[in-house]
Amino acid sequence: MRLFVTGGAGFIGSNYARHVLHTTDDSVTVFDLLTYAGNRESLSDLEDDPRFAFVQGDICDRDAVTEAMRGHDAVVHFAAETHVDRSITGPDEFIRTNCLGTNVVCDVARHLEVDRILHISTDEVYGSVEEGSSHEADLLVPRSPYSASKSGSDLIALSYLTTYGLPVVVTRCSNNFGPYQFPEKMIPLFTTNLLDGHKVPLYGDGLNIRDWIHVEDHNRAADLVLRSGEPGEVYNIGAGNELTNVELTHRLLELTGRDESFIEPVADRLGHDRRYSVNIDKVAALGWSLSRSFDDSLAATVEWYRDHRDWWEPLKARAGL
Repeated sequence: MRLFVTGGAGFIGSNYARHVLHTTDDSVTVFDLLTYAGNRESLSDLEDDPRFAFVQGDICDRDAVTEAMRGHDAVVHFAAETHVDRSITGPDEFIRTNCLGTNVVCDVARHLEVDRILHISTDEVYGSVEEGSSHEADLLVPRSPYSASKSGSDLIALSYLTTYGLPVVVTRCSNNFGPYQFPEKMIPLFTTNLLDGHKVPLYGDGLNIRDWIHVEDHNRAADLVLRSGEPGEVYNIGAGNELTNVELTHRLLELTGRDESFIEPVADRLGHDRRYSVNIDKVAALGWSLSRSFDDSLAATVEWYRDHRDWWEPLKARAGL
């Protein structure tokens, strides 16, 4: 199968390209604009694989997407603006990329008669969940420009099945972590700060809860949904590793040999959702289950950043992090 992977130079997308090339005979074309979070260095180990190709382009550019997508069997749509803080200070780009871009990708796929399109989304579309876990049919209650734009993109993608018969499937995943994550997100930011002997900014009371999943487990689930999911269906992906932000911070302090003096409380994020949690019965019914423990994965992730300063130091310098 010939896969067209949008946003494949980003964190999850680059790991997905690696997963496919290492576990299947499929070919992968990565299509990425290479904004601040897209990095060719994240794909450097794949460059010599004859089944890999890279095209730089904007998912909002219909002509560029059409030219690059032609000849592919399936689309895996990762490309998105993803950082909640950036969406609060600059929401316009999130609406453009996540809504207009998704529409362009789906419409081009429709005209090219692509066999399958997987739209990658987030558990944040369900909003803050005080008790229990979100199911795929639950009402979407986004509470930030980021999650609102992803909710819109989900509905745009699903509308292409109803209106045009485009075979779309959607996944909504909890918080990912692992190698090649841009160091503005919590785990890579805190890890690299602590490795450099700098403090870490902890929002509010630190009691906001997230479910953490290693990117490898996420990508195994996403790939399974691409190949076996039912068109028009949504599949939640989560790990059941719910931690408060302060609990996660203490894990990172321990792994980097730092103490509580490295925690710097900061004003809480505007509209900060208290908790996310998703029910994963549907994806489990396809045959997926976790393959990695949280503690081992977190320790391995810290070691990856310890060993790959050449990857993240230039990114932090350019971004002023």
